[in-house]
Amino acid sequence: MGHITTAGTEIPAPKKRWYRQLYFWVLTGIVLGILVGWLAPAAGIAMEPIGTTFVNAMRMLIGPIVFLTIVGGIASVADLKKVGMTGLKALTYFQVGTIFALLFGLVAINIFRLGDGVNADASAIKTTDSAAKLIDAGAHQEWWQFLTHIIPTSIVAPFVEGDILQIIFIAVIFGIALNAMGKVGAPVLDGVQRLTGVMFKILGFIMKAAPLGAFGAMAFAVGKYGVSSLSSMGGLIALFYATSILFVVVVLGSVMAFLKLNIFKMIRHLKEEYLLILGTSTAEPALPGLMRKLEHAGVKKETVGLVVPTGYSFNLDGAAIYLSLAAVYIAQATNTNLTIGQQLGLIAVMLLTSKGAAGVAGGGFIALTATLATLGTIPAAGIMLIFGIDKFMSECRALVNFTGNAVATLFIAWWDHTLDADRVRRVFNGEAVEPLPSEDPTPLDEFTDIAADLTDHGHPSMDSHPGHAEPAEDAPTAQDNRRPAYSETI
Repeated sequence: MGHITTAGTEIPAPKKRWYRQLYFWVLTGIVLGILVGWLAPAAGIAMEPIGTTFVNAMRMLIGPIVFLTIVGGIASVADLKKVGMTGLKALTYFQVGTIFALLFGLVAINIFRLGDGVNADASAIKTTDSAAKLIDAGAHQEWWQFLTHIIPTSIVAPFVEGDILQIIFIAVIFGIALNAMGKVGAPVLDGVQRLTGVMFKILGFIMKAAPLGAFGAMAFAVGKYGVSSLSSMGGLIALFYATSILFVVVVLGSVMAFLKLNIFKMIRHLKEEYLLILGTSTAEPALPGLMRKLEHAGVKKETVGLVVPTGYSFNLDGAAIYLSLAAVYIAQATNTNLTIGQQLGLIAVMLLTSKGAAGVAGGGFIALTATLATLGTIPAAGIMLIFGIDKFMSECRALVNFTGNAVATLFIAWWDHTLDADRVRRVFNGEAVEPLPSEDPTPLDEFTDIAADLTDHGHPSMDSHPGHAEPAEDAPTAQDNRRPAYSETI
């Protein structure tokens, strides 16, 4: 695979060896974590701090990256109406996608009816302390709270608590105000764009520890939960995985086919992020990488900055499949008969409650309990029937959520008539493309080359990072191109 210079010539890029690829080392960490957790459960449980420390380090950057990306994108556009329309289109797509995901889970559990024959007595089900807290939180969760929760109590609190919805709200308001300032706000916008580069540079450093984080998280999960739960509830886990895979291939694959893109090539292009999610059981650490790769593929920064973070709270396809499947399973297991009308009402309630617990610890159970409490026909204590196997479903939920948001961003860009499908296709095929003028100058190789020399990260040069074109002598650098259209020399 060659790389194209600004002069139009193509020079061959050296192929990176397999042992220098980040995804290989993350996969190695996952495999070693499984072995340690399985063969030495006590040692696996002791690895918990390693996984949580890495995830916390990644979460530390998510808030600032989301804020800076949204502010930079909105403040740079000439027509703010387009930003508003992009947001409305994204929310519309999210709701349609959620409905399809809920229906997939509903149809699957009605066909296979795995809960029949369990004959669980809801009044006799005992709840653990941790589960009781989630049930209580869900019972007091109102469908409208996600609307009022968007407004933060202070401008600092969302960054401290890592509340993505509130950070998005602050970023949108700040970006609109900065855009309205015109030339006066140009130095601030320039600073925002430079800070974005700094945050991605820090991200590159932390990503070097991804294999270690994946090892710690996987060793703890296997050591603590073991595989005994799989034998009793293996059928439900298998049904959830099969339904999720079918949703990705059929529904999301059809959206990609409509865009004349291949979903399997997209998945291959995002393999580092998928392995990171698989190792940590959460999609949050993969958010910055997804934003960078979609922007590099040709999706405009303002579209990526608005759709991807919002989708992490509103476009949870994997969680939607899980909610409808789990709710009806509990109804079947407790001999609670649901009519077709009641099941459709269940979906209507889930469209709201699934948003209410976004970004909250134990959000899946809170949303499920809130749904059961709102509907009033399925005993909320029934969630204990699936409490023990939730960990084995969390990876699949996160992977489907991540895939859904990647596809959603591409579709919204197409809807806005800003998708460069040819560039996206070439990037997904692994072909060389020129860096975009607005693209962050930090090379993507820094995130995928585990053996990159950290001492070279101070000022990325074309020579020290193979695979990036050497600019012409008088050509503007990536930093120059990142300056907003109306900014003045600072």
